[in-house]
Amino acid sequence: MSEITIGKMRGLQQCSTRRGTIAVLALDHRNNLRHLLRPDAPDTVSDEELVAFKNLVVSYLAPAASAVLLDPQFSAAQATASRSLPGSTGLMVALEETGYTGDPAARGSQILPGWSVSKARRMGASAVKLLVYYHPDSAAAGSIEDLVRQVGNDCMAEDIPLFLEPLSYSLDPAVKRLSSAERRRVVLETARRLAPLGVDILKAEFPIDITAVKNEREWLAACQELTDICPIPWVLLSAAVDFEVYLRQVEIACAAGASGVAAGRAVWKEAPIVSGYERESFLRGLAYERMSRLSALCDALARPWTHYYTAPDFLPDWYERYSI
Repeated sequence: MSEITIGKMRGLQQCSTRRGTIAVLALDHRNNLRHLLRPDAPDTVSDEELVAFKNLVVSYLAPAASAVLLDPQFSAAQATASRSLPGSTGLMVALEETGYTGDPAARGSQILPGWSVSKARRMGASAVKLLVYYHPDSAAAGSIEDLVRQVGNDCMAEDIPLFLEPLSYSLDPAVKRLSSAERRRVVLETARRLAPLGVDILKAEFPIDITAVKNEREWLAACQELTDICPIPWVLLSAAVDFEVYLRQVEIACAAGASGVAAGRAVWKEAPIVSGYERESFLRGLAYERMSRLSALCDALARPWTHYYTAPDFLPDWYERYSI
């Protein structure tokens, strides 16, 4: 076990179940949500529509999650102020600007201008999330590692947990998807390189392309390899796959040592294509059931983050030496 600071421990407690498993509802989508709401004319989706949609989803689904991941532009403050987000649910706030910079084969990431770890902490976030595009063989790998290390240092200074979400990509612009073998290598090497850079929880992609590899023993072996190589707890991204497929991935990942999930469109992706009563009916019904099933599954099978972290001993004068 590794010792963790008291502020980070409290943040992880707020983002997890009483058992220490993690079931995050992910709703920090921005430009891609505009496309989901109005595929033929995404530019016509107003900021107010984004806020209203996110508030509605949060109000129905947050009670079924241990934490909700929101963005600083359209949802984190808004969902808090509107009381859509209950006080009993952890608040995780994204740091990055949406999309990537630079060449498609050397993708860069940056913090949203005007935003910071410090501001997220001040607004009451339980944790922060940083998304980066990463391939260990990319020319941009070093700069991404530097960014993760800097954000890790900022999180240590503010005593707030850092969830890192690295997304893999092909170095050949003509090839959209990595082969299953290359995906496995990249996901594992990414965990090995980035997890030690001040990250507290890794949000990992499923390390196998399940459309190419049907043998679930291979799925399990790849997830176990990820657990073995990753020195910190990891949770499984949904990556917009269909819910039943994701549910099976979660079962396998948790059996192999994952600590939970970060589920987005797999839970709520039908909501943008309906409206009014139909949208609310979907959210209070099927979407809530999906999030509840994921939370229950994680609470039953996932490895608690407390298997990785413990607090130091605290003597009565500990606060005198507590520096951030």
